[in-house]
Amino acid sequence: MNTLSEGAMKALNAGTKLGLIATVDPAGLPHITLMTSLEAKDPNHLMFGQFSSGKSKEHLRSNPLMAFVAVTLDKQTLSGHGRYTHSVREGADYEHYNMQPMFRYNTYFGINTVHYLDLLDATDVAPLPMSRIVPAAIITRLVKGVLADGSRPQPLTSMARDLFNRLDSLKFMAYVDDSGMPQMFPVIQCQAADAGRLAFSTIAGGPQLRSVPVGATVAVFAMNMMMESILVRGTFNGLSRRAVFQSGTVDIDWVYNSMPPCHGQIWPEVPLEPVESF
Repeated sequence: MNTLSEGAMKALNAGTKLGLIATVDPAGLPHITLMTSLEAKDPNHLMFGQFSSGKSKEHLRSNPLMAFVAVTLDKQTLSGHGRYTHSVREGADYEHYNMQPMFRYNTYFGINTVHYLDLLDATDVAPLPMSRIVPAAIITRLVKGVLADGSRPQPLTSMARDLFNRLDSLKFMAYVDDSGMPQMFPVIQCQAADAGRLAFSTIAGGPQLRSVPVGATVAVFAMNMMMESILVRGTFNGLSRRAVFQSGTVDIDWVYNSMPPCHGQIWPEVPLEPVESF
């Protein structure tokens, strides 16, 4: 659809939901950001409020294309694409965001900027396929050991591995297609085969996973219900069959702290530099 349905608008504007956006960085690589403030301004436009300075807003200014996914508390989901147009620091939408309980009574930060996007396309609301996700997660746990590759660098900490391996964590994958448009979809069954490789069964999300080109750089975002999160990027190795199960892997080559207040690359390690001006 090139306009949001009434159900899609209701899901996007729910006070409690999970929202994510995928952007393209200056090198043409995918990036995923948690954006719970993502809302529908009207059936043809999206907006979100900024309260911390991550990379996604910089990316949108240099490349306005984005993808989004929203998941409601009752496990309904929708997705689509948009194009960034402009930002404001005042007005009715600015007041709307800052009057919401999360920001109105927050001593330390509020919404400082509202960003607007034209809607390009969107799906309607549909339930997450839990009947596929649950067995996919179980199968991934069974086969991930044989998919490990200890010869590679092992950048994930024990905390990050635990985050990926929790069956109740949410995971999403993004890549940039041949047209330059970011594509994003849930890959909740994804787990860490070891500290340098992710693995996932294709029982859930098979069509989306089969659309990812072999060798493409993908971003994978993981988070739990305590809002702890991590973003990694790596090479998609394609899909293969282990016994009777088809599965895929991603070799990790970049790790990013996606949690406020200090977003930033954590692997490869960035050298510390002294502060010389204030």
